[in-house]
Amino acid sequence: MKISIEKRTLRANKTRALRLIYDYGYISDLKGKNRRKKTYETLDLFVYDQPKTSQQRQHNKEHLLLAEIIKGKRLVEWQSQKHGFEDRTKREASFIDYFQQQVDIKDQTTSKSNYSIWISAQKHLLFYCEKHDLSFDELDKDWLDGFKYYLTNKAKTKSDTSLSRNTQSAYFNKIRAAINEAHREGIIRDNPLPQVSSIKAKTTQRVYLTLDEVNSLAQTDCRYPILKRAFLFSCLTGMRWCDIQKITWSEIESFQGHKRIIFNQSKLSHGDAKSLQYLDLPKSAEQLLGKPKAFNERVFKSLRYSSYTNTELLRWCLAAGISKHVTFHSGRHSFAVIQLSRGIDIYSVSRLLGHSELKTTEIYADIIEQKRMDAMLSFPDIKIVSKIS
Repeated sequence: MKISIEKRTLRANKTRALRLIYDYGYISDLKGKNRRKKTYETLDLFVYDQPKTSQQRQHNKEHLLLAEIIKGKRLVEWQSQKHGFEDRTKREASFIDYFQQQVDIKDQTTSKSNYSIWISAQKHLLFYCEKHDLSFDELDKDWLDGFKYYLTNKAKTKSDTSLSRNTQSAYFNKIRAAINEAHREGIIRDNPLPQVSSIKAKTTQRVYLTLDEVNSLAQTDCRYPILKRAFLFSCLTGMRWCDIQKITWSEIESFQGHKRIIFNQSKLSHGDAKSLQYLDLPKSAEQLLGKPKAFNERVFKSLRYSSYTNTELLRWCLAAGISKHVTFHSGRHSFAVIQLSRGIDIYSVSRLLGHSELKTTEIYADIIEQKRMDAMLSFPDIKIVSKIS
């Protein structure tokens, strides 16, 4: 490591602040690119850019000497590996750079959807900091409160609308996750997060169909037969629109007397990293596949996402006597609720849905608990004649 003294940008009063630069040389990031690693220590010292008096020249001499003394002290501390020095240099390091490292890690280790949230959170972090760097020392309660206020009151989407409550919560949680990781790594000694409450996400209502309602749809005509087949297939398998739309006959195979789909989950796949899912099909789902076609032909050929199909989905539901605001994703919700209602354990349902975290599936378990409570509280009243002692 090398330590040097830097004169900062010329200020309006014709002075330049002094700081130390710690140059650790080049390091390789997760993508194999070489990056220069530097950290900085701001000194409470400055020099006149063009000293005009003996007092200014003397001032420069004294402050440069003090800077050299501090530099020498830091070199001695580095060479002796003093713990205090290591802590200080870590705290002076850039949280912006550290967050980028966390984003790079997520690029390789997490789902595409989760990675995209990290990227979006990073964009808002940079926007909030403007062109200023942010050291770990500056990550205190005041900064966190300020960033939280920015997300909840000022941050905008690309279409210039305010962020939804759940989006605010998701972005703030990524900042919190990075700070917690830095604390675990020993970069931050005193974690400021316990002093700041999180942004609570709202529980969004998940529209689902009962098994009887799915049967009603199966018995009702739909203007677009391909939409009917695909939606019922989602109800019976829990597959997403994006995955159903891409299934080809090459992904369908026979296995122990039934059909099985082997496909890459779009939401969990990222780059070259694929997330293979093995899904065994019940007989009714097999029937929805239709007759086998060419190896590379899509099973649900001509399935398109548009306002027309969304409108027809609602019209089809109304024709079947269902007044719920059903979307295609309701098929996936329906599958989860029906399976849990049948007594299938939550771990199996989670694997069938391809959830990366069990807590995502637990939302459906909450729905089942609500149904059980409603069933009990809505039990018909009976007339009790005799006295209860």
